[in-house]
Amino acid sequence: MSTISEYRGKVLVAGATGKTGSWVVRRLLHYGVPVRVLSRSEEKARTLFGDKVEIVVGKIQSDEDVARAVEGCTGVISALGSSSVTGESSPSEVDRDGAIRLVDAAAKAGVTHMAMVSSIAVTKWFHPLNLFGGVLTMKYAAEEHLRKVFSQPGRSCTIIRPGGLRDGEPLQHRLQVDQGDRLWSGWTNRSDVAELAVISLWVPKAKNRTFEVISEAPEAQQSLEKYYEQLHE
Repeated sequence: MSTISEYRGKVLVAGATGKTGSWVVRRLLHYGVPVRVLSRSEEKARTLFGDKVEIVVGKIQSDEDVARAVEGCTGVISALGSSSVTGESSPSEVDRDGAIRLVDAAAKAGVTHMAMVSSIAVTKWFHPLNLFGGVLTMKYAAEEHLRKVFSQPGRSCTIIRPGGLRDGEPLQHRLQVDQGDRLWSGWTNRSDVAELAVISLWVPKAKNRTFEVISEAPEAQQSLEKYYEQLHE
């Protein structure tokens, strides 16, 4: 059953054809929010989403492609994720430079809110995850840039730092949220990460929050808004 949100505006999803990004798109559509996706492959995006979304074919490494993608959008959700240690799909190209390019283009286009999926332990350079091309260091650089650019008047951001990502339906687990990057390990359903990113578009207490999230135990949830209530400014 779909729920129509009060959010008015089109939302760009970057990384939409990935496992987490596709959940972001599905949750936006669940709430009746118009969606645009940036994808290298129109065929892949069309296979996943059919005619339910607007598709901009392009790469996160291209200034022109990213500028086209954000034009006319009021919100952006980044679910970007690198897939190789070197080359165009590396952490430096995607998690840092690509995300920073997206932040700058979004600000220039007049986007008012941007949500970013990051990672727990992002400030811990010595964490084992960072062996993958310095991915945590790259994600943290993008976080810092987003906080700086979207702390300006008329803009806001939400940065979600999930644990290891798993598949599963949303709203089926009690969550633990924390701040200050104190969680070393844990896992989170991709669908819940997507839900948190999507509702950040209209939940006031989600604005300008950076937080970690992991799943605690199976327990059906009516909404994830309450977890934003637990965060401090």
